[in-house]
Amino acid sequence: MRPSAFEPDALVDALVALEPAAAARRAEVRVVRAPGRVNLIGEYTDVNLGFVLPAAIDLEIRIAYLPTDDGRVELTRIPEGDTLGFQLGLDRPKDGTWLDYVAGTAWALAEAGHRLSGLRGVIGSTLPTSAGLSSSAAIELVSAWAMLDSLAATIEPLTLARICQRAENAYVGVQSGLMDQFAEACGVAGSAMLLDCRSLEWRAVRIPSDVTIVVLDTGSPRKLERSAYNERRAQCEEALATIMAEDPTVTALRDVTPGLLEATRPALDPVAYRRARHIVTEDGRVARTVAALEAGDMGTVGEAFAASHLSLRDDFGVVSPELDAMVEIAASVPGVLAARMTGAGFGGCTVNLVLPDAVAALRTAVERDYPARTGLTPRVLPVHATDGAGRLR
Repeated sequence: MRPSAFEPDALVDALVALEPAAAARRAEVRVVRAPGRVNLIGEYTDVNLGFVLPAAIDLEIRIAYLPTDDGRVELTRIPEGDTLGFQLGLDRPKDGTWLDYVAGTAWALAEAGHRLSGLRGVIGSTLPTSAGLSSSAAIELVSAWAMLDSLAATIEPLTLARICQRAENAYVGVQSGLMDQFAEACGVAGSAMLLDCRSLEWRAVRIPSDVTIVVLDTGSPRKLERSAYNERRAQCEEALATIMAEDPTVTALRDVTPGLLEATRPALDPVAYRRARHIVTEDGRVARTVAALEAGDMGTVGEAFAASHLSLRDDFGVVSPELDAMVEIAASVPGVLAARMTGAGFGGCTVNLVLPDAVAALRTAVERDYPARTGLTPRVLPVHATDGAGRLR
């Protein structure tokens, strides 16, 4: 949506135009936000209890809302204008709409013992959908902040992230890891967020000030069927079970060394072996990337990004031709320090670390070469690492 229409006052105006009660109680209208996320490196490692390095970004979803005491949650998307709602405390079957993420979050919050408020609100977004930037987790977190109302700030952000993850796993039915909700709940401006997905220990990793994050949207909607995501997870679990039979000290693929993986290769299904090899090597790439960022060694960061992209293509099978084309174009531009696909794959976006003076050249190359190679229209989105979800007004 247009940036001017996304400002808090404009969102309040949109709610007032729809809800007569909001006009009389304008001062009581709240505005909450949740960012999207881009993962710098560590793909599919979260569901294998490994390490990830995402960042919350300043493309986000916002809700302007008026709390109500009738137990009904009703939201209108703007500018689309569709209004959907449900009653708190009542069973609601999934219907495949965006409201599933809101209703699932309400269910998970109530199950965790939190008191929720009904509301009338408008929801707007600058975050592309089906692009691998985790708009689903952003809907979960922003709706959690709205339905919890004043109680949201009393819940530790990582705890709220875990509740929202449960909504996606148990209600929506996607067996995703914690990375998306974690990044969007706990984000720190100017930093990527290193998370140990087993211990849940995390810390901020500063992104060098002379590096710009550029998201390149392939214009190819992420074709990740729930079954495809869940299939990758099942293949990793198959590999883990075989390796555990050989070495009972292993409890997750993060525990597997390259040597152990090769030793158990004869017992592994070839596909399961390749899936496991990606996870084992990707955890190592996360560690190298963190050390290199902190040392200002962008050459090593670039090598890790390139190796991650190839591993996701050749071992994990989630890189589309469009993602490959975008990475190849970006890598050819001087001043692009690192490029790879990001997110779950099957379409969506790439993440690129770029010298500020090279952003214009990257835009020119992508807008010139990418449509000729794919027939699709790309989007070039320079972004900034930002803080996690919270209240604007």
